[in-house]
Amino acid sequence: MADKVVGILGGGQLGRMLAAAASLLNIKVIILDSGDNAPAKQVLAPTDPGLAHVDGHFSDAEKIQELARKVDVLTMEIEHVNVESLKQIEGYSSLQIHPSPDTIHLIQDKYRQKEHLAAARLPIGPFQAVENTVESVQAAVDKLGLPLMLKSRTLAYDGRGNYAIRDASQIPEAIKALGGRPLYAEKWMPFVKEIAVMVVRSATGEVASYPVVETVHKDNICHLVFAPLRSRDATLSERARKIAEDAVKTFTGAGVFGVEMFLLEENQIYINEIAPRPHNSGHYTIEACETSQYENHLRAILSLPLGSTALKVPSSVMLNLIGYSSSMSEIEAIRDVALGTPGTAVHLYGKAECRKGRKMGHITVVAESDAQLRARLRPLLLALPDGSEEEANRYAALPVAPGAGFSDPNPLVGIIMGSDSDLPVMLAAARILDAFEVPYELSIVSAHRTPDRMVEYARSAATRGLRTIIAGAGGAAHLPGMVAAMTALPVIGVPVKGSTLDGVDSLHSIVQMPRGIPVATVAINNSTNAGLLAVRILSAGIPRLIGEMELYMKKMENEVLGKVETLQEVGWEKYQVKRT
Repeated sequence: MADKVVGILGGGQLGRMLAAAASLLNIKVIILDSGDNAPAKQVLAPTDPGLAHVDGHFSDAEKIQELARKVDVLTMEIEHVNVESLKQIEGYSSLQIHPSPDTIHLIQDKYRQKEHLAAARLPIGPFQAVENTVESVQAAVDKLGLPLMLKSRTLAYDGRGNYAIRDASQIPEAIKALGGRPLYAEKWMPFVKEIAVMVVRSATGEVASYPVVETVHKDNICHLVFAPLRSRDATLSERARKIAEDAVKTFTGAGVFGVEMFLLEENQIYINEIAPRPHNSGHYTIEACETSQYENHLRAILSLPLGSTALKVPSSVMLNLIGYSSSMSEIEAIRDVALGTPGTAVHLYGKAECRKGRKMGHITVVAESDAQLRARLRPLLLALPDGSEEEANRYAALPVAPGAGFSDPNPLVGIIMGSDSDLPVMLAAARILDAFEVPYELSIVSAHRTPDRMVEYARSAATRGLRTIIAGAGGAAHLPGMVAAMTALPVIGVPVKGSTLDGVDSLHSIVQMPRGIPVATVAINNSTNAGLLAVRILSAGIPRLIGEMELYMKKMENEVLGKVETLQEVGWEKYQVKRT
C-alpha cells in the first residue's frame, strides 16, 4: 500500500478530504491543480521531489500526462476532466485509472448518462435531446409538458446549467441563459424529497452502499443532508439502495459514486444523476460512518478490502457552509457557534477566496437521537446570515414541552392504546418519559377497528426513528402481540383493567405470546413501569439515561427512608398513609 502513489485530478475540497484520508493510511498522493495553495495541496506536503504536486489545470492534457508519469493509480475529484487524454494514457500504459475513462465519458455528458441508464432499464424520468432553438425546445414542451427542465449536457453542477421552464414564453430566455451549450430536456419530476446513496465499487466489482440520506437544496446548492432517511415506508431505504447499487454496477472502474434520486408522492424512486466520485451528500460519512466515503474510495482504487459503510451514530446531519460575500466573517461566525455546540465537527476547505455561492466548508453534527440532532442543528441554522425561524422550524423543530399533551416531532418511544378509554392508564407512562425528557408520541391504534393503521404503524416505526413501543390494551388485548409480530423493535405490553375480570384476561393474553414474538409485560394498569422499562431499554444506546435512572432509583429509596423516619417519629397509630 505504501509503495503505490495515487494521483488526483483536481485539488478542491473533495481532493482535500481524499488527501486527509490518505494521510491516515500512509498513502502517497500527488495532486494536479492550479497554484501551490489549492485546498488539497495544503493537506499533504511532498516527502521527496518525486512526489511534488503538479501545477496546472486538471483538464490540461500535458499536465495530466505529467501527473500520470509520477503515479501508479489515477483518480479524480471532478468528472469535468479531459477524457481523451485519459484514454490515450490508458492505451499506452499500465496505469490504473479509476473510475475508467469510459465511465467518465458516459457520465460527464448528462444526456449520454440518461441514455445509458435507460438502456439498463433503471428508473428515470422521460427525457429527450433538443437543439438550441425555440422550435426544438417547444417540441419538447409539447411532448413532455410543463414545467420542463432544460439542462446543459456538459459542465453543469450545483444547479448551474439547469433552467426550469414553467411557461413556453420562457424558452428564449432559457436558451440564452444556458449559454449556447448542447442541451437536453427532462420531464419535471414532482418529487416530495430528494434522496441520495453513496455507493463504493471495488476494482473486482464488489459493491457496497451507504445509508440512504435526505438532501435539502437551497438556491440549487446542497444545503443539508440528513442521515439516515426517515420514512413511513419500511421498504424505501432497501429499494433506494438496490437501485443505486444496480446503477453503479453498469459502469466500469472502481471508486465511490454519488447517486442522486427523486422520491415521488407514491414512494416511487427515479434516478436524477450520478457523480463518479466522492460527493457532497457523503460528507457526513467522515464522522457518522465506520468508514468514510473518502477512505473507501482509496481502498477501492487500491484493491484494498472495503470498509464498513454502516452508521456508527443514530443520527447525523451535514450543513454546507456557502459563501455570502467576499468576506469570511459570516462563515467564521457560524464556525464559532458550531465550536460551542456538542457533537459538531467543522471542516473549512482552505480556499483562498470567499465568494457568494461558493462552498467554503461544512459542519457535521452527530447525536444520540433525531430529537437531540435537531436541538443541536437549530442554533446553527439561526446563525446563518439568511437563517430564519421558519427554516429552523422546518428542519429543526423545537421539542414539545413535557406535559404539553402533544406528540414530539422526533419521538424515540411510541405510546399506543386500543381505545381512548385506556388513556387514563397510559398517561402514567407519558409522565415518566416527560420526567426523563425522552421524546415520544401518543396515539390510538386499534388492532380490531383499525387493522391497516396498526400494520402501517408497526412496520414504519423503526424507519421513522422509534426505538421502542409501549402498547396498552384491555379485553382480548391483541395490540401488543400484533405490533410485536410486525416490528423488530422491543414492545412493552400494558394490560388495562376492563369492566370484567379485573384485567386478568388482558394480562394472560399479552403474556401468552407464541415463541418468536416477545412482548415485555408489566402488571395490570402499571404503565409507570412500562415507561421506566422503556427508559432502561433506551439507556443501552443512550448512556446518560443510566445515570438519570440511578438518580430516580435513589429518589425512590429516599422516599421510603423518609417514611421509615416518619413512622418512627409519630408511631403507626398516627401515621397517615398517602394514597397515589
